[in-house]
Amino acid sequence: MRKLMKFAHTLGAVGLLGTMVTLVLVLGFLPRPVDDIQSYSMLTELVDRLARWVLLPALTVTLVSGLLAMALGPSFHSSGWAWMKLATGILMFEGTLLTVQGPLQREAELTRQFLDGVVTIEALADSFWAVNNSILILGGVAVFNIGMGIWRPRFSRSSEGSAEVAEH
Repeated sequence: MRKLMKFAHTLGAVGLLGTMVTLVLVLGFLPRPVDDIQSYSMLTELVDRLARWVLLPALTVTLVSGLLAMALGPSFHSSGWAWMKLATGILMFEGTLLTVQGPLQREAELTRQFLDGVVTIEALADSFWAVNNSILILGGVAVFNIGMGIWRPRFSRSSEGSAEVAEH
C-alpha cells in the first residue's frame, strides 16, 4: 500500500506541475477579447477544461495520496517535513480553487454568455496576470513540496539551542 500511495502521489505531482506549466503557456498566448474573440473563446474553453479535468484531479490525487501515506505510515507522524508538506498541500488546494480554478471557470462562462449575446465584451477580462501569478506562486509551492519529500529536512531544535532556551 505504501508504494501505491507513493506512486499516486508522484503521478499526481507530475500532472499538477505539468498542467500548471501548460496553463501559463496558454494564458501567455491568450489574445485580448476585443482583438480576436474567436481565439479568446477557444483558449478560455481550453484553460477551463485543463483546470477542471487535469489540474483539479491531479491536485486531489496528490493531496489524498499524501494524506493516506501519512495516516498509514507511523514514521510520518513525528516528521516535521511531512507536517510541513501537509500544511502547504492544503494551502495549494485552497489556493488553486480560489485563485486559479474559480477565475478560469468564471471567464469561460462569461465568454460563453458573450457568444450567446447575454453579456457585452466589456464583461470579459483583458488580462489574466493575477491567475498567471497565482499559478507561478502555487507552482513554486509545489516544487518546494517536492524538495521537502526528496531531502526530508529535520525540523527540530539542536540540543545546544534547547539548553539555551531552558536556561532563560
